[in-house]
Amino acid sequence: MAELAAGEGPPRGRTPSPLPLAGPPSPRPATAPACPPRSPEPSAPERAVPGGGSGGSKWVRLNVGGTYFVSTRQTLCREPKSFLCRLCCQEGPELGSDKDETGAYLIDRDPTYFGPILNYLRHGKLIINKELAEEGVLEEAEFYNIASLVRLVKERIRDNESRTSQGPVKHVYRVLQCQEEELTQMVSTMSDGWKFEQVS
Repeated sequence: MAELAAGEGPPRGRTPSPLPLAGPPSPRPATAPACPPRSPEPSAPERAVPGGGSGGSKWVRLNVGGTYFVSTRQTLCREPKSFLCRLCCQEGPELGSDKDETGAYLIDRDPTYFGPILNYLRHGKLIINKELAEEGVLEEAEFYNIASLVRLVKERIRDNESRTSQGPVKHVYRVLQCQEEELTQMVSTMSDGWKFEQVS
């Protein structure tokens, strides 16, 4: 019986594996496009200060006669028609708002009397130190055109003048000695305002 030559067929009992068929390459899985970079969200607009327009710091530096004062725009603009509101919040060109090298607004006024002005704008109360004259505060209130403060200072001055003019009550006594029948005639000749008291 002849032997099978080597390589003449597969061994008995085994099924030959099919050869892969040549064909076009399989497509690659599609990849999702890269997300575009997110643009930064716009920042919230700067909060506007009442009466102060938009932009800028809410703190204001004032150079009053060489003395520096710091306050907020909201305080300085409490009186819309005042000089300080127009200077710091509206910056009208007619005011000629010059600034010094530190950026403070230059105001050629007495700094001693500016304290009561600024405090009134802060809390609405008139507080004057004993060493300050009320007439000086009135002069500054009129310059800064703070109408409500002008009325308040004038009322304070009138009250003080009325109390001073009244003063303590003084009594003047006149001793009269007369007969009873002469009393009626004497009373009629005296001026008003006299009070009779009988002295025993």
